[in-house]
Amino acid sequence: MRQRIVRLALAGGVLVLALLLLLATCGGDGGSDESGGSPKKPAAKSSGPSTRLTVPPAYSTAHGWEIIGAAPEFAVSRPTGRLAFLVTASGNRYQLRTLDAASGKLAWSGPAWRPPDPLHFPKLISVAAADRQFFVTWAYGKVGDGLSATDTFVSLDVYDAADGSRRRAEVPWSGAPKVTATGPDILISDGRANSAMIDPATGEVSRVASTALKYPKGCPACKQLTEVRGQTGQGLLVSGAEEFWVRGGWFSRNVAPKGTDRRSGVPTSVAPGWILAKWQLAKGAKRAASHELWAVHEAATGKPVVSVECHRPAIEPGRYPEAVVAASDGYLVAGNLGFDLGAAKGFCLEDEDGSASVTLASVTDRGVAYGATNVRDASDALDGGGEPVEMELTSGTVSPLSPNVRLPGMETAGVGLFPWTDRRDRLHLIGYPRSG
Repeated sequence: MRQRIVRLALAGGVLVLALLLLLATCGGDGGSDESGGSPKKPAAKSSGPSTRLTVPPAYSTAHGWEIIGAAPEFAVSRPTGRLAFLVTASGNRYQLRTLDAASGKLAWSGPAWRPPDPLHFPKLISVAAADRQFFVTWAYGKVGDGLSATDTFVSLDVYDAADGSRRRAEVPWSGAPKVTATGPDILISDGRANSAMIDPATGEVSRVASTALKYPKGCPACKQLTEVRGQTGQGLLVSGAEEFWVRGGWFSRNVAPKGTDRRSGVPTSVAPGWILAKWQLAKGAKRAASHELWAVHEAATGKPVVSVECHRPAIEPGRYPEAVVAASDGYLVAGNLGFDLGAAKGFCLEDEDGSASVTLASVTDRGVAYGATNVRDASDALDGGGEPVEMELTSGTVSPLSPNVRLPGMETAGVGLFPWTDRRDRLHLIGYPRSG
């Protein structure tokens, strides 16, 4: 059953962001260093970022832009080249602002708004639907006295990335929601088998109960620990204790990679267009007791595109690394896994004892991945932990970087995005263009 729970609102225009430093038109030798020392007076003819971090040699710090004091989350629209970020406004309100990622020039800004729960900062994601891209801010809260489950809801503002036109949707929801956008819709789930989808273009809401997940026949494990994992262009991706399927579409048992137990697949991460899954090796395989196979599947068909074997972990993690896909859609990284999707090459970066030797955190459209050794996860690597490295996914070559190098959290429109927190606990988002 589809329902419309929508309030329309239009927002646009351009506001002046005093904290934004526009793209440099020429070089300069001024700026503050990462250690938090006193800022140096910038060169008279430079309008580049005042903060000059030590970054990989692929990027130039002589040009770029800088945002100070925005929220830690940001989103990009690759078709439009826009980058979106949230800032605080008076009265416990927030505002979405955008800029051109390549030039650093301000684009449209949305109106200031108040989330249902002022104690929690809104979240920001992006979603692509057909030939349009949207930025979505969402928050969870309550109305009235909140004494019953029906008083709580998810509030979403959906902005067209091209012009900033806005649509509001409020979906009644009980329990902490998980909001993702790996398919054409915005997906709300409860971390189990119940979900709702919002069409970003129309605001229409479709609820999907656990009884409507269309469990595959002959799969008792599918009805155990059932969880909605994401959305594909063909429908919801759902998993059980073992095996996974697309509601009304393909079934993992029928697309299992060669050499695996066809009933053992478990999806660990979903990205737009791709699913990363782990599989047990077929019984009797030489390394079945010590290794498992990781495969990247096409979300639309379930077809495995590339795979690699890795040691089984001594202790299964509570949460697996999120898959990160390059802007070109040709490369994918997740923890100690790296994949060249076009060449069907997979790499498992581990020591002889099976422990991860490198954790990859980001990847560019040229197939260069960035990460670090001796870190807990990708966030730790981006925060400056461990020893930074770069990896060529076309060859599998891993090279160390200078110990104090900061890693890009993402690259878009030829610009590396570098988050950094100064000694005053202010977040900086700095855009450095790629050299050459």
